[in-house]
Amino acid sequence: MSVENTGTHAPSAGEYIQHHLQHLQKDFSFQSVKQTSIVDFSLFNLDSVVFSLVLGVIGCLVLWSAARKATSGVPGRFQAAVEILSEMVENQAKGVIHNAKSRKLISPLALTVFVWIFLMNAMDMIPVDLIPQIWHSAGPALGFKDYLRVVPTADLSTTLGLSCSVLFICLVYNIKIKGLGGWAHELIAAPFGDHWALYPINFLMQMIEYLAKTVSHGMRLFGNMFAGELVFMLIALMGGGWALSVTGVGLAIGHIIAGTVWTLFHILVITLQAFIFMMLTLIYTGQAHDAH
Repeated sequence: MSVENTGTHAPSAGEYIQHHLQHLQKDFSFQSVKQTSIVDFSLFNLDSVVFSLVLGVIGCLVLWSAARKATSGVPGRFQAAVEILSEMVENQAKGVIHNAKSRKLISPLALTVFVWIFLMNAMDMIPVDLIPQIWHSAGPALGFKDYLRVVPTADLSTTLGLSCSVLFICLVYNIKIKGLGGWAHELIAAPFGDHWALYPINFLMQMIEYLAKTVSHGMRLFGNMFAGELVFMLIALMGGGWALSVTGVGLAIGHIIAGTVWTLFHILVITLQAFIFMMLTLIYTGQAHDAH
C-alpha cells in the first residue's frame, strides 16, 4: 500500500511506515452518544477484527477437518500433525492442571488458542504491500480510507482482548473450584496471612497480581509481533530504493537477503509466541485451581 501521492514527490520512509501503521477504522457511534461519552469507544480497528475472525474460522475448520477425518488406522500426514499438536498441548496441560474434568475444556481451549494465535502471527509472513496494495484500489471504492494492517496480534486491542478473556476464564474457575465464598476469602487472606489487619494489603496485592498478569500476557505478544512487523517494513524500504546504480542494486540484493533471513527467523518467533501465550493460559488457569 502506498501513501497517497500528491504528484510532487514519492512518500518518504517516515510517511511510508506511518501509513502502514494506520488501522482501518470505522465510527459506529451515534452523535448523541459521542457527546455524552467520557471515554470514546466509537472507533473500531476493522482490519484486526475481520482478519482475526476469518483466521479463527479457518483454524476451527482445520481442527474440525482433522477430527472428522480421524481414523483408528495408520494416520495420514495431516492427521498425524494434528495428533502430535494435540498430544503436546494435553501433556502440557497435565503438568499444570491436575483436575481431569477441567482439562476436558481447558486443553481444547489451549489448542484453539495456539492455532488461532499462530495463524494471526503468520500473517506477518505475507509481503508487506501485497494485501494492502489490493485494498489501495478496493478500499476507497467502497468508501473506506486507504489504510490496512493484516497482523491482528500487532494490534494491542487484540492481544489485550485475548488476555482479558483468559482473565475471565480464570475468574470463572476460581469461583467454580473454590466457591464464591472461598475465593473471596482467598482474596483477602493471601499472600501474607489470614489476619484482619492484613486484609486490605492482601486484597491490593491480589488485584495488582491479576492486573500485572493480564497486561503482561497481552503486551508480550503485542510487543514481539509489532517489532517483527516494523522490521519487515524497514526491509521493504530497502527494496523500494533500488535503481540502476551500484547503491540501488546493493539495496535490492540486501532487501532479498535480509528479507529471507528475517523471514526464516520469524517463523520461530511466531511459533514461539503462540506457544508462550498458550502456556501462560494453561498456567494462569492452573493457578485458579490452587488454594493459597
